[in-house]
Amino acid sequence: MGTTASQLDTLRLLEYEANPFNERICKVFSTSDIKDGSLDFDDFLDLLSAFSDSATLDIKSHYAFRIFDFDDDEKLGRRDLEKLVNCLTGGKDDAKLTPEERKQLVQNILEEADIDGDGSLNFFEFKLVISRSPDFVSSFKIVL
Repeated sequence: MGTTASQLDTLRLLEYEANPFNERICKVFSTSDIKDGSLDFDDFLDLLSAFSDSATLDIKSHYAFRIFDFDDDEKLGRRDLEKLVNCLTGGKDDAKLTPEERKQLVQNILEEADIDGDGSLNFFEFKLVISRSPDFVSSFKIVL
């Protein structure tokens, strides 16, 4: 196996520490059998590779989808999207949305991206949305 970096040590990386998804990132990249988010050296290298400037849209969108799929059911449902919106807007009082605004934002996302109309985003739908965002590849990174 090799050296194990605890989740706590990984979370202390400066750029990573402020990321609202830091715990979820550890869980997605962890190969630990106990599912505690601990990372061994290979997991850590995979994490850095996926968040590097040289990672492709395919790689970045794959890991972004897994990170945002909070309940690990291979789709982004309303609850996943609500958590995503909360993570992105919940940090500062002036950025917080009212429950009505959050609900409307999730509804807008689904109306725009839910091609098959099932009330959630599958990976294909998510990747289509991401591919239309020119800043996604350059902003989905961790710089050490």
